[in-house]
Amino acid sequence: MNTGVAHFQRGATMTSVLIGLIVAGIFFTVAFKLFTPYKDHATMASIMEDMVEDQDELSNGVRQIRSNLYRRFLINQVELPNDEALNIRLEEGVYYFDLVYEIRVPMFYNIDAIVKFEEHYEAVKP
Repeated sequence: MNTGVAHFQRGATMTSVLIGLIVAGIFFTVAFKLFTPYKDHATMASIMEDMVEDQDELSNGVRQIRSNLYRRFLINQVELPNDEALNIRLEEGVYYFDLVYEIRVPMFYNIDAIVKFEEHYEAVKP
């Protein structure tokens, strides 16, 4: 029963497949480049949480706590972008830990992504 109407197959053209692959490649590249800062921050946050829960560590002074934190960062192969990223202060028997920093990640040519992190912790001095 041929009525004379041509039936065309429908599907993705080569151009649409290439555009899809390019878009997927860009997303994978961005995800791959942003993975490291997020992984490093997760490690730092874990170290900070352990520090806040360690009563023996909290019995030390601010200078010793900072030194021990930097040692733990070094052991876990993470590094703060600058010295101002970690602020530790003792007020009325409570330690306040502020981990605030941003990292610039080069993406493509002259395009950068800025990733900001802001964590605050409190711990009572024993």
